[in-house]
Amino acid sequence: MTETPLPTRRLGTTDMNITRVGFGAWAIGGGDWAYGWGKQDDSQSISAIRHAVERGINWVDTAAVYGLGHSEEVVAEALRGIPADRRPLVFTKCGLVWDDADHAAAPKRVGQPASLRREAENSLRRLGVERIDLYQMHWPTDDGTALEDYWQTLLDLKSEGKVRAVGLSNHSAAQLTVAETVGHVDTLQPPFSAIRRDSAAAELPWCLTHETGVIVYSPMQSGLLSGGFTAERAKALPENDWRSRNPQFTGEKLTQNLALVDALRPIAARHDVSVGAVAIAWALAWPGITGTIVGARSPQQVDGWLAAAGLRLDPEDLRAVTDALTATGAGSGPLHPVQPEA
Repeated sequence: MTETPLPTRRLGTTDMNITRVGFGAWAIGGGDWAYGWGKQDDSQSISAIRHAVERGINWVDTAAVYGLGHSEEVVAEALRGIPADRRPLVFTKCGLVWDDADHAAAPKRVGQPASLRREAENSLRRLGVERIDLYQMHWPTDDGTALEDYWQTLLDLKSEGKVRAVGLSNHSAAQLTVAETVGHVDTLQPPFSAIRRDSAAAELPWCLTHETGVIVYSPMQSGLLSGGFTAERAKALPENDWRSRNPQFTGEKLTQNLALVDALRPIAARHDVSVGAVAIAWALAWPGITGTIVGARSPQQVDGWLAAAGLRLDPEDLRAVTDALTATGAGSGPLHPVQPEA
């Protein structure tokens, strides 16, 4: 039986059309670094990527820093098992440089042109591709490199054919404005979920105005909105899982977040999907968001959220989420998707 193709949307002004949900490869980098997710089985990671592609997902988002190069290597191994005509688009990021002698140290935010070029070559090698489909600056720098200089470097890599499109991740609307004076920002990758909504205030409207594609990360807030997370599980997170140190996973914020999850359960039941799928579809309801990046550490986790790729929440659903956010006090930022004026 042939499955119905998943809906796609054009990514900004690029020539790429992407499924509304993409495979996020942060967690599959493993736990041996400052922002790892704990121990991970590479064979399960490879199976998860291949399963996502088999089910119709057409892009994978990774970064050089995830697992300190290991995530890109795992993605490459998964790609080797996929026929060329079904190969997913591969997006990765640069600008975070780690210390090979101290994996526990936080990576440094570096924007020096020579460093970015070196990182691009290393990513091309690890991924085993001739061209990266989307290359993104992971964070603004703290090494003194001007935004105009590191953005120009990415634009140069694009003009040289090493990358197909270029974007910024974790940058503000003011920083996007500066970058746009140098050259068009193809994409933005901000954090966005029902808990972390702040980019809806300025960044999403900016991207709509400038025809910049938006792929948001952590739409399930790193598992909190999956429907399967509990207070007990939060307490049991190992030390090599960065979430064990994140305030959203402890105290009053955790209580509020889990109350929000409970409020989403009736919506999930109405649509016969998981709570996680509802959380992802809610993010996709916001104008300006092209796609969502969703992690998975096994094929079963892929199946848990795949329905979000074609799920559209109706006005009643959206009002219910707004009411739940107000009642629980979970998260921060605008509460309700607002369609732009015609």
